[in-house]
Amino acid sequence: MALKATIFKAQLQIADMDRNYYGDHALTLARHPSETDERMMVRLLVFALHAHEYLQFGKGLSDPDEPDLWRKDLTGLIEEWIELGQPDEKGLLKACGRARQVFVYGYNNAAGPWWQLAEPTLERARNLSVRRFELVNDTPLKVLAQRNMQLQCTIQENQIWLSDASQTVQLECATLRT
Repeated sequence: MALKATIFKAQLQIADMDRNYYGDHALTLARHPSETDERMMVRLLVFALHAHEYLQFGKGLSDPDEPDLWRKDLTGLIEEWIELGQPDEKGLLKACGRARQVFVYGYNNAAGPWWQLAEPTLERARNLSVRRFELVNDTPLKVLAQRNMQLQCTIQENQIWLSDASQTVQLECATLRT
């Protein structure tokens, strides 16, 4: 019998000073059985960075032809295609042909070496941005993962603070390619 996704609910308050975006979002996240708490929280964090009324979670790990997050316009055109981790270069090139803008967010120590290997292949993709999260404090992102979360996210000058009632995780978002 196949394992089912675990459902998480999040009330997310966003204050993004870089984009002048301020909003509250009630989100439902389905964590794939093979997904870690850290990766799920990175999806939530990336949602905060790109928050928009049309931004949606994709099937991600469940379907290799869908991104982790994406935003489509009213005509169905893909405005943003967002992947996490170290995706396959061929799949990224295909996504660059389908979407107006493609983003990749690395979130662990493998992001730098992956980018060094992938960069020559992805050099021609003009609409690709690659970024990496780095912890500023020693608190891992996964400590905020709970089945029901109330989180606040503040973003200013590539610094990100994600907190609940008792803990705060500070991260920096470094750009590897714009």
